[in-house]
Amino acid sequence: MSQSDLFGADGPTGLEPAGSDAPLAARMRPRSFDEFAGQRHLVAPDAAFRKIVEADQAGSFILWGPPGVGKTTLAEIVARTSKARFVRMSATSAGVADLRKVVEEARRFKALRGERTMLFIDEIHRFNKSQQDAILPHAEDGTVTLVGATTENPSFEVNAALLSRCRVYTLKALEDHDIANVISRALADSDRGLAGRCGPLSPEAADLLVNWANGDARAALGILELCAAAAGPGVEITKEHVEGAAQRRALLYDKEGEQHFDLISALHKSVRGSDPDATLYWLARMLESGEDPLYLARRLIRMATEDIGLAEPQALAMAMATQQAVHFLGMPEGELALAQCAVFLACAPKSNRVYEAYRRAKEAVHETRNDPVPLHLRNAPTGLMKKLGYGKEYRYAHDYDEGVVEQQNLPDSLQGSRYYEPTDRGYEARIGERLAKWRRILVDRDAEPGK
Repeated sequence: MSQSDLFGADGPTGLEPAGSDAPLAARMRPRSFDEFAGQRHLVAPDAAFRKIVEADQAGSFILWGPPGVGKTTLAEIVARTSKARFVRMSATSAGVADLRKVVEEARRFKALRGERTMLFIDEIHRFNKSQQDAILPHAEDGTVTLVGATTENPSFEVNAALLSRCRVYTLKALEDHDIANVISRALADSDRGLAGRCGPLSPEAADLLVNWANGDARAALGILELCAAAAGPGVEITKEHVEGAAQRRALLYDKEGEQHFDLISALHKSVRGSDPDATLYWLARMLESGEDPLYLARRLIRMATEDIGLAEPQALAMAMATQQAVHFLGMPEGELALAQCAVFLACAPKSNRVYEAYRRAKEAVHETRNDPVPLHLRNAPTGLMKKLGYGKEYRYAHDYDEGVVEQQNLPDSLQGSRYYEPTDRGYEARIGERLAKWRRILVDRDAEPGK
């Protein structure tokens, strides 16, 4: 869009319909709440958001949701409903200087025409702190009504001051029936859509297209437009047309965003829950979406130590070997090493006792006095240290039956503390039996005559 479009006094509002050469998704963009697909919690006649907009009381807000669910469209409908001047800006290319120009033009339009300006910032999460701070006072004093769109969680990506001045509305991935309705409308529309430019869509092709769209209306219309071009006027669009146009299903994933953290959380919790099938699914979902396989290897190592621990000591060895295999083999060969390790971890006995024991030991370090090491445990490499009693009366465990000896190994203030208590699962059960046996031996020794 040119400078005159954005900032000229007689420029357009930014809400002009797409031309005939625009992509199908742009031409078919809904123009009213009633045309909007999905998001009934926002656009239904009795929805609070729609009522607020129709009463012209929307204020500044942020639309948060996955790609292709109507964030930009909804912003345009709000601007059109409120009769506000609409200025569109992308956070990927705009800077603070651009924001200042918009603000100055907004003041001029308000003073000369009494016209309000709605500033729509696409991908607002890409604005840095200084850019977000630059728009904050102007959104607060009403110079502009700020509407942001983001695929990332605003709690993480939008600074608290700006977030506190905006309502956040969540949009969801479209349901299959919503995608089917979008496709049907495009095929039936002779003005903006494909009516007369292609034949009907076969049921098998429709099912596949809906499935591969993955809740993204823009993706569905993009594939449909390619199919129509490939089939030609009057020719039925078949499953083969869809497969040729789509190549593969669009996977919703952002390796640095919330999807990344949601999926790794699902993988970790499936391993912890001993579900190998769900484990394989989430692993494949991340790998097929382009996740770094070495990142997944690192997370499997974490699972081996946090959730399995000494219940299966081979878990850590397996995870470390997997990291080496992935590093050595690369992809796609390394995916089987990841799958093998993930299934092994899911099927292993579980224990978080080492994890919890270390957490309690850390708490003791930070919350109690850091008393000196008992003298008998200290090393005595010099004569002076020996004279001071370093190492004196230390009991060498190998000189005692079972290699067990009663001896104070903790500082005085923590004497008798226990941090690690094994479970009765897997190898840890054997550790528990061994510790119990050693404790009995020490009790029996104390009971011997002369002790």
